[in-house]
Amino acid sequence: MKRTTRIFRVLPVLLCVIIGLAAGQIRVSAATSSLTSDSIREKEDQVEQAKKDKENLQHGLTDLQQLKKQLESKRSDLKSYVTELDSSLAVIEDKVTELQRQITEKEADITRTQEELALAREKEESQKDAIIRYIRFTYEKGNQRVIDVLLTAGSFSDFLNRANYAEKVLAYEQNMWQDYKNVREYVELCMEQLELEKEILDQTKVNAQQEQQNLEELIDQKNRDIISYETDINNKEQAIKELQEEIAAQEAEISALEEAIKEEKKKLLANNGTVLSYDGGMFKFPLASYTRVSDDYGNRIHPTLGIEQFHNGVDFASPKGTAIYAAYDGKVAAAAYSATMGNYVMIDHGDGLYTIYMHASELYVKKDDVVVKGETIAAVGSTGRSTGNHLHFSVRLNGSYVSPWNYLKQ
Repeated sequence: MKRTTRIFRVLPVLLCVIIGLAAGQIRVSAATSSLTSDSIREKEDQVEQAKKDKENLQHGLTDLQQLKKQLESKRSDLKSYVTELDSSLAVIEDKVTELQRQITEKEADITRTQEELALAREKEESQKDAIIRYIRFTYEKGNQRVIDVLLTAGSFSDFLNRANYAEKVLAYEQNMWQDYKNVREYVELCMEQLELEKEILDQTKVNAQQEQQNLEELIDQKNRDIISYETDINNKEQAIKELQEEIAAQEAEISALEEAIKEEKKKLLANNGTVLSYDGGMFKFPLASYTRVSDDYGNRIHPTLGIEQFHNGVDFASPKGTAIYAAYDGKVAAAAYSATMGNYVMIDHGDGLYTIYMHASELYVKKDDVVVKGETIAAVGSTGRSTGNHLHFSVRLNGSYVSPWNYLKQ
């Protein structure tokens, strides 16, 4: 009885909808059913993750003042201080690089979310239009009387068939409204996600700028401290001794590398292997650009200690991050760090000829890599015993330093 009553109540309108659907007067986009509860849950998860990402941005920034306090105790030992400071600078460099990566990634996320939002809004408008047409059609046809519908039934079986269609139309109506509700919720979630992602991007840019400032402040502090230490009359004797010891250690390190390579080459020759051979060609200039020669090869007066000292290479002042090139084809004999040379690369070109590139901010090669003339191997920096961004470029031949200019120009 209840079923019959329900049928009589809804049948006029529902049959009109069936007729309208059949006639093509009511059209609903196929996309209206594409947003499922799973899609919404996935978008909710993305929004929650964005909230966590935003919260995490408040942590992990360098505490510059605390770092300076930690380094304070190292100032009396310049070598230890430089090594510790360079290590801290490398950590901050990594943070800056990671933040820049996050900025690029978040910009891509924002573009993707904007596209998702645009598609969701298109679906929303399409469904809204369909619903308006549906309401208008049912309103216009809603005056049809139940008796008219009954009289059109050829039999009781026909009547039941029509009732079955009526239930299907009811289900269609419920689905239509649920689809609209889903797409509306999805639009709201996309808007929330987009807003969060923009906030994250802005904060990440602020963090990257702050870390860059920390980096530059520490580098400036290092430069001032080295100069202050070397110019302090009370430290002068000790500073000269330390510098001489460091140069001796540097020479020993380079010589040890050369000896090790000689032994490797002897073994290769004993086994009929091939070894590198320098063909006499001119070097490529080892920098993408430079502003000036800040210190030339040869004997000179040390700028702060005031003593005569042999300068075993040419210093090219250049902005931080400038590309450093392999001057000639060869094999990387070392890519490492020392307190004097900072981050450095040493390349074996064969026949006892080596080039050395010092004070880099980053190294792009490792020991035993084969490099070709003009390949980017590092970036300009001020690591090690350095008071400004530059490349110290040295050339060694058969165990002794020679003028780089002999290979850079005729």
